[in-house]
Amino acid sequence: MIGKVIGALVGREIDRRDGRGGLKGAVMGAASAGFLRRMGPIGMVLGGAYVAKKAYDRRRTSRSGFPQDGI
Repeated sequence: MIGKVIGALVGREIDRRDGRGGLKGAVMGAASAGFLRRMGPIGMVLGGAYVAKKAYDRRRTSRSGFPQDGI
């Protein structure tokens, strides 16, 4: 279940980076969830850390008032 949530969040990040919604983020999220599950607990930690870092960066830029530059 946690793998599916992480996959969904990764897919959403890919869609946001792309700027357009669509199938690409969903496919990449599902593929990343499968890949992270095959890596075992280390994969789940890495996927969770990626999502947490992105959320932290987004929150930090929104508080500073500067637009996010996409990096």
